[in-house]
Amino acid sequence: MGVGAIVTIAVTVILLVYGVMIYNNLVTLKHGVTKAWSNIDVLLKQRHDELPKLVETCKKYMEYEVDTLERVMKARAAVSSAREKGDVGALGPAESELRIGLGNLFAVAEAYPQLKANETFQHLQTRISGLENSIADRREFYNEAVNNNNVRIEQFPDLVIARFFGFRGAELLEFGDEEKKDVDLKALFS
Repeated sequence: MGVGAIVTIAVTVILLVYGVMIYNNLVTLKHGVTKAWSNIDVLLKQRHDELPKLVETCKKYMEYEVDTLERVMKARAAVSSAREKGDVGALGPAESELRIGLGNLFAVAEAYPQLKANETFQHLQTRISGLENSIADRREFYNEAVNNNNVRIEQFPDLVIARFFGFRGAELLEFGDEEKKDVDLKALFS
């Protein structure tokens, strides 16, 4: 066997090993996105289960705030639907609506001293607020995993392997501008 054949075999083996390393890294990133989504999904499910309890507790005290309660439940249903479908694009706007609804609900609850003093309400408010914070943390982790995945499948030489094996980009979980606004307390109490 000649020197040229040995060099060709060595280069082929090196390229093959490099290709396998790229493929394995892309698989790791893809599964990182899936894992990050699963972490969000667990928290969304927990919050989904807590919201009816909160609404039922509030109904006893907030007889004139039906619109606020209905908005929360409608948004809850939209989040649940998007979550079950794994539709990140629909989840962002639904989450924004739910967060606005919850913010309004907690703000309106301020006008009901008996509700604020209710132990069940306090527990549920604390629990849901904690879940909201955890979802925000997990969303950041998910978006970082998506960003890492998307960057890698667009970089050369990774994009060659990514296209050949059908790796796809993932969608960032973004919430609307509405969520970032402060709740208008004057409008809620007028």
